[in-house]
Amino acid sequence: MLYYLFDYLEQQYNLTGASLFGFISFRASLAILLSLAISTIWGKRIILYLQRKQLGESIRDLGLEGQVEKAGTPTMGGLIIIIATLIPVVLFARLDNIYVLLLIVTTLWMGAIGFLDDYLKIKQKNKEGLAGKFKIIGQVGLGVIVGATIFFHPDITIKEEMANSKNKQELLTQNSEDEFSGEEKSLTTTIPFVKNNEVDYAKIVSWLGDEYVKYAWLIFIPIVIFIVTAVSNGANLTDGIDGLAAGSSAIIVLTLGLFAWISGNIIFSDYLNVMFIPRTGEMVIFITAFAGALVGFIWYNTYPAQVFMGDTGSLTIGGVIAVIAIAIRKELLIPILCGIFFMETLSVVLQVSWFKYTKKKTGEGRRIFLMSPLHHHYQKRGLHESKIVVRFWIIGILLAIITIVTLKIR
Repeated sequence: MLYYLFDYLEQQYNLTGASLFGFISFRASLAILLSLAISTIWGKRIILYLQRKQLGESIRDLGLEGQVEKAGTPTMGGLIIIIATLIPVVLFARLDNIYVLLLIVTTLWMGAIGFLDDYLKIKQKNKEGLAGKFKIIGQVGLGVIVGATIFFHPDITIKEEMANSKNKQELLTQNSEDEFSGEEKSLTTTIPFVKNNEVDYAKIVSWLGDEYVKYAWLIFIPIVIFIVTAVSNGANLTDGIDGLAAGSSAIIVLTLGLFAWISGNIIFSDYLNVMFIPRTGEMVIFITAFAGALVGFIWYNTYPAQVFMGDTGSLTIGGVIAVIAIAIRKELLIPILCGIFFMETLSVVLQVSWFKYTKKKTGEGRRIFLMSPLHHHYQKRGLHESKIVVRFWIIGILLAIITIVTLKIR
């Protein structure tokens, strides 16, 4: 809203300083500061409210050290993240930007699913909550919305061969929200570590004939559904010990923010020879607000946690990360950048699969890990959860650096 106010003041009254709101970097700085302030200052009030309403976590005894003491700790702390993100976005972002709108819808959609799950857990006093099939339906629904929007919406385009454009000097003077000559609808995405590293999803259905592009949604939307479901569930599994999911996600989100800024900036995308995606730069305001909210949440979620994010937070985090990655055509980097989520999910898949296989073969189920997800394995080995969290953060930072390096290594 403030963007439009100051834009009006600049246009009508030539107000000194109003032009600052036209710069993404300025608004992103305000967004992260405000979100950090909201999550740290108002976060305490939200925690006290959750305590008064007795919205505490019910703990299933898994034999982990310090687990019983966490019973009754307020959950639904993801509300802090959601509120601290959306307020700065509404104030500082351009709300007519399709990418910002997609991220707002994702936050509210996944937040609602997670909130319902947490509420049912508290009401029923067990860890089951919302039935898994309903979670999947919700994730699939979001995937359909995101996939269909990216495929059909006219403002979601890419600009190819910008460096060879005859009007390059003119292009460099344009605002990131302007229409660029030569924009085109495309399902092209980026393949990391590969020369000429772009591939078009539409090519998968090229066997359908000359007009195959019209039917590319048949393959693209299922891909989006898979990514949204996988990442949101990965974030959900990672949220098992104090500070792990929030800290790991903050690292991931800030890295994606760098990619969004580069992809949406015609100068830097040209310099680094990466795909220029008009209008994605505005996502940086959402991303910085989201990162500030996560960091502020860690203030209360670090060991010993005063609040848990619950599925309200973890499902929202995973959904937002997935949508950002898809929007900036970096979804194939998710196994690297979201390596913590990937390892946690893989540990569960391997554990369950091996247990079922050995039980079928020998009559006795065997385990690969002492417990899954992976962070519980290290808890069983006697490591304090604070040490596990910090070490996972370090791994997350290393994976983020490797992800950034893909900008130049091909």
